[in-house]
Amino acid sequence: MTAHVPTASDATARTPLLAAEGLTVRLTRDGATMLPPVDVTVGSGEVLAVTGPSGAGKTTLLRALLDVLPDGLHRAAGTVRWSGAAVPRGRAARRWRRARCGVLGQDPGAALNPLWRVDRLIGEEFTGDAAARAQRVEALMHQLGLPPGLASLRAGELSGGQAQRVALARALCADPELLVLDEPTSALDRATADLVAEVVRSRRGVPGRGVVLVTHEARLAAELADRTLVLAADPRPAPGPAPQARSVRNPIRPTTQPPVPVTGHPSPPAWAATVPSPSPVLSAHGLTLLTPDGTPLLHPSDLELPAGGWLAVMGASGTGKTTLLHALAGRRPPAGGQLLLHGRPLPWATRLRGPRMLRAVQLAGQDALTELNPAHTAGRSVARPLKVFHGMTGTAGRERARELLEAVGLPAELSDRRPSTLSGGQRRRVVLARALAAGPEVLLLDEPTAGLDPASARVVLDLLDRLRRSGPAVLTVTHDADTAARADRVLHLTGRRLTTGSPVAPDHPHDDRTEHPGVRQQYG
Repeated sequence: MTAHVPTASDATARTPLLAAEGLTVRLTRDGATMLPPVDVTVGSGEVLAVTGPSGAGKTTLLRALLDVLPDGLHRAAGTVRWSGAAVPRGRAARRWRRARCGVLGQDPGAALNPLWRVDRLIGEEFTGDAAARAQRVEALMHQLGLPPGLASLRAGELSGGQAQRVALARALCADPELLVLDEPTSALDRATADLVAEVVRSRRGVPGRGVVLVTHEARLAAELADRTLVLAADPRPAPGPAPQARSVRNPIRPTTQPPVPVTGHPSPPAWAATVPSPSPVLSAHGLTLLTPDGTPLLHPSDLELPAGGWLAVMGASGTGKTTLLHALAGRRPPAGGQLLLHGRPLPWATRLRGPRMLRAVQLAGQDALTELNPAHTAGRSVARPLKVFHGMTGTAGRERARELLEAVGLPAELSDRRPSTLSGGQRRRVVLARALAAGPEVLLLDEPTAGLDPASARVVLDLLDRLRRSGPAVLTVTHDADTAARADRVLHLTGRRLTTGSPVAPDHPHDDRTEHPGVRQQYG
């Protein structure tokens, strides 16, 4: 038998596609550690899942790998190698990203040019001729369950789930060697999420291809990943050695953590007194929604939200759930219907609502990055409605803002950080805390637990359960069964109707296609 002599090709086969050592990220302002030293390895044909609690640094790790850290954060240490060769920071890293990587960020709606058509967005990086590009775009849209009619729409006319899939199609279009996905299923119903999972599954084992997948879903990680990188719960500095990430072989077993203590329970004067009344807090009659081109989204429907009640609305991605919330919040007036607050007419448009009406109905939107002013710290964002609606300023306002941040499971020290230095889950909870600061009588929540780990989601849901007993009535749009299970009543938006009981097949699947992205609140 002839002994095998190692060759250059053998060494190449053993060299990982992506290898990073000691990646460390710190705050520029004070040098605080946001990501302790982490090693990352992705071999040819491998899928690496990155998991950990919200705020553990998963998105920061991806940004450090790709050399796209936002202002306020910097890579203090560590190296990144591609196929054994170092990837220098700066222009070289930018060239490597464009040539080798396809990236789906956690806030895809904010990353898409709202004025570009969907087909242009998806096919921008494709290098073939026009006919081949159109064919590739069509194939990807079909693969991800996006109807052909969406190709001519602009990004600003997409629902959150549609924007997420368009951004994924864009990342896939040039068949990148490295696919980087940050919570790719967070805003999707189960059927649509399965389409995304199949995309990842199809790349597993393909030579010369690799995937880095950030997810809170233990099931998804277990099904798709070859290895799982679990980040520590808290990357902030603590006495003693910095916590280390650990890499384990699948199958992954979800770990349970005790809920974060809630210390800042909202109390008067922040909450308006709830006066028992036989009439609902909020009711809509004959509510009718249309897309900008006149296509029906919701046929005339009625909706009632009683004092202390919790109503959940479920439905497939793109059916108009976010548009429904925006109509109730006054961000996008409907085509018809009447809205009542405590039995009295409530104007559809925010410009026609007085301060009390604006305070009474608050929306915590889905796209947390665009919901928050990038120049304002988390504390300032939460303190703003305290000043506008309650005249609370100075030390009292700052302390109250910290209490509200702690109430949604965020440490008070995050109040001094801007949105770009927060994780997606942290930003989502800042948006919720800001809505709570107004002291609303009706709280509208768009996917409040998307992007949150189970323990953080439980903190938010427990808080809402307590608050509605003496505070706001809650209307939640969600794909999450655990969130819907907390509600007193569940409606399904399907077939352009709001129905009770099990959802039925829509008249025209995916035809209800337009949900406008969030705009900042009147005080923001």
